[in-house]
Amino acid sequence: MSTDEQPQRPADTPRSLAEALRSRDDASLGALLQARPDLLTPVPNDLTQLATRAATRASVVRALERLDRFSQQVAEALAVAPEPAAYAELHALIAGDQEDDPAVDTALRHALATLREQALTWGSDDRIRLVRTARELLAPAPQYPSPTGLGPTVAEATAGMSPNRMQDIVAAAGLPSTHDAVSAVKSLTELFTDRTRMSALLDEAPAESVEVLSRLVWGPPYGQVTADPARHLRWLLDRGLLLPTSPGTVVLPREAALHLRAGRAHRLLEPVPPAVEPLREHRPQAVDAAAASQAYMALDTVEELLKDWDEGGPTVLRAGGLSVRDLKRTAVALDVPEPVAAFWVELAYAAGLVAADGDADERYAATPAYDDWQELPAPERWSVLATAWLTATRTAGLIGGRDGKDRTLSALGPHLDRSSAPEIRRRVLTLLTTLPDGASPTPESMLARLRWERPPRGSAGGGASAGGVSSPASPSSTPMELRARIAQWTLNEAELLGVTGRGALSAHGRALLGSESEEEGSARTGATVAAHPSSAELAASGARAARLLAPMLPEPLDHVLLQADLTAVAPGPLERPLAETLAVLADVESKGGATVYRFTPGSVRRALDAGKSASDLHAFLAAHSRTPVPQPLAYLIDDVARKHGHLRIGSASAYVRCDDEALLNEILADKRSQGLRLRRLAPTVLAAQADPGSLLEGLRAMGFAPAAESAEGDVLITRAHAHRSPPRTAPEPVHDGPPLADSTLIGAAVRAIRAGDVASTTPRKATPDAGDALPRTTAAETLATMQAAVLTGEAVWIGYVNAEGSASQRVIAPIRVEGGFVTAYDHTADEVRTYPLHRVTGVAELADD
Repeated sequence: MSTDEQPQRPADTPRSLAEALRSRDDASLGALLQARPDLLTPVPNDLTQLATRAATRASVVRALERLDRFSQQVAEALAVAPEPAAYAELHALIAGDQEDDPAVDTALRHALATLREQALTWGSDDRIRLVRTARELLAPAPQYPSPTGLGPTVAEATAGMSPNRMQDIVAAAGLPSTHDAVSAVKSLTELFTDRTRMSALLDEAPAESVEVLSRLVWGPPYGQVTADPARHLRWLLDRGLLLPTSPGTVVLPREAALHLRAGRAHRLLEPVPPAVEPLREHRPQAVDAAAASQAYMALDTVEELLKDWDEGGPTVLRAGGLSVRDLKRTAVALDVPEPVAAFWVELAYAAGLVAADGDADERYAATPAYDDWQELPAPERWSVLATAWLTATRTAGLIGGRDGKDRTLSALGPHLDRSSAPEIRRRVLTLLTTLPDGASPTPESMLARLRWERPPRGSAGGGASAGGVSSPASPSSTPMELRARIAQWTLNEAELLGVTGRGALSAHGRALLGSESEEEGSARTGATVAAHPSSAELAASGARAARLLAPMLPEPLDHVLLQADLTAVAPGPLERPLAETLAVLADVESKGGATVYRFTPGSVRRALDAGKSASDLHAFLAAHSRTPVPQPLAYLIDDVARKHGHLRIGSASAYVRCDDEALLNEILADKRSQGLRLRRLAPTVLAAQADPGSLLEGLRAMGFAPAAESAEGDVLITRAHAHRSPPRTAPEPVHDGPPLADSTLIGAAVRAIRAGDVASTTPRKATPDAGDALPRTTAAETLATMQAAVLTGEAVWIGYVNAEGSASQRVIAPIRVEGGFVTAYDHTADEVRTYPLHRVTGVAELADD
């Protein structure tokens, strides 16, 4: 359509994005800032600056990446449609021959409202415009002149073609000859857009020609031809169904492709998100019980991990993180695969329970927060872990992979933060709420839904090659985008942590999401899910989850069952004092529904080294066993206690003393003692060329039960030293861009932008050559005008440069001028402020209304 034929723009139609934003109400502006938080930092001075920022490349890229699949399709269709486009034209490109489908119309209006809300489109329904930056970004590659794989229009493809050649094409297509090339292009365009006439023309085409068109129709629309094309290609070239663009290259014009596509811009229209399908259904009570059992196992695993690191964990690599060897050792200690061990290590770190100690020989150790965490009830301890997991940007699934510089990503190391992880985790759990209670999802349907909500921007179609026409290959798509991988990791980690049970969301897992209900979860898309809830919201949802979990966790027991085979069975979780003492007195043999402890000479000696006497151990077992203390266990304790401390080791270099000379003779005669290099100093004393610790371990390996003593001759009581790092805070999530602002901040920003816009658009008496630039006056003129405004009470327009050198314009009502400062009511900021006069570039009176 030529410029003369375009309909006149109604007077109330906005001429720019800034005017469109100016016509919005405060709620609509707040919704824009909520959907695109990058526009808020820093707060724009006025609506013109907001519109400019909303059209920048970085901001538009971020907004496009957060659109769902159908909203992207609508934006791509707008990039193909004429500008400005009427709603009917857009609907025809979207629906094609299915124009009467009410579902498509409803989805189209919703998508268009989303694009308008996010300032990617503007204008009324009869003049819809796509932001120019978005139009440029949606073209994926040079071989795709449009984001939907459509080629150029007939007018664009024939630009520069000779008039004689145009007349030949018109004649071959069965159209009457015209007087000029413009009329010929118009005639050919009308033919290609007329469904009936176009169908009749294609009915005459050879079958090979139709096959070529079918291979080009969904893109890319370009192909290569030889200097002497085949007959079926010549038929297409003669009628303009293939138009030359350069020597040896032809293109299928857009109007012809749209006819072959039945009017649709996209091959597969996706107006409705795919549903998340249930895989299996379980009783909700069984799901909650399984999740609670796993939640308790999660607490036990984290405690076992930090108990293993209690006296100082593995060293920190120079580049940061845990070495592969230390991760393997941790996995063996926890009896889990290495990826699972990496998850528990990262979870403890995210919760602030473990950190580097900062010493010269830097090691990982539990933090003081771990001791506080241990004192909490079990449901609250689980809530701390679950909340930390839900909001952490560190992604344990990446461990063992390679970064962009081909370096191995290690546990607790750098480069594990992925800003999208919290939003994806929350979205996956929210989608689980759309299923019936107790139902687990099929992973394929879950990933399909997530891909619809945040599709990767890429090519619209594949290459073509047929009948002498070949087209370039289309850009390759990512085989497994990070979003899908994080979603799969989320399902696995939620099961490990006890948020889900048997693959279904538990009641306490549902409470962990806060205010997200089933209806909200099914209606909202990933673009609107709050991935960064406030601390108060997190605390409240964590407390609700803990309350729901509490009745399902077993109560700690104050007893064990002693057995004659030197084992003790704990039929459930034990109270902390009992568990700590029993862990010293016995070794854990197996875990599960019940924990089995085994008493050995070494474990009993460990308890005696910790300062317990034989009578203390007998009393402890009698008080906490529901069965009588077996005789073999009592004999074991007495036998080890009788030998314990009979030999004494102290520090000279090291020595052994014993009142029993025969026992010392036995040690000297034993060949296993040769490595200790012992010699007799006195009938009851042996000296060794080894340190006391090595001597102690060497004699214990020989079957003796020596005790260490101090320089004063007292027995040393050895207890495990709990090594702690200095106080550390949990790692802060690393977000991609600014976090979502709360309603208070958004409301204040909208008021500031409105006030700034009033100031910038207020009519004023500017000098003829100043235009819309900042007013410029001398210091004397500025002072005189300010003083006059104080007397008259009128507002004035000033230019102001702040301490950072940023210039702005403001409308102020001066109240007082003294000491080189002006105190005034600033209409732009809606408050009283004081400005240094030397920073005022000039002042001008406002125009009369």
